[in-house]
Amino acid sequence: MPDIERTYDDALRKERVVLRRLKVRPQFLATAKGLARPCGAVLIQTRDRADDDSAIGVGFTATRKLGGAVVRNRAKRRLREAARRLIPDYGIAGADYVLIARQSCADRPWPRLLDDVKTALIRLAADRGLEP
Repeated sequence: MPDIERTYDDALRKERVVLRRLKVRPQFLATAKGLARPCGAVLIQTRDRADDDSAIGVGFTATRKLGGAVVRNRAKRRLREAARRLIPDYGIAGADYVLIARQSCADRPWPRLLDDVKTALIRLAADRGLEP
């Protein structure tokens, strides 16, 4: 996923959001030690990096229990698109997120999958005492 910048044209709200991919195993393991929230077809893990970088780190995973390579790839493609749409609005700056596909992720209707991701992100922010 390339870095994404979202700028709001509203005069009251100028904001720049950069998403970065988590790519190496230590990043995933560190995020697994943070908060986790299952919701429908997705499990989202998050942790605060505690550095000065405001970029949001995003990683994706699907285990072999989900199915063959075709099913896992489809689930991850859907999670990437959901993250691209929702994390800039509901994610916390300076945090890492790992989206883990669950059994029904590849077959879930698209609006329900988006709702699952959005709900999990909002609940994670509330668990941390922050507002997205």
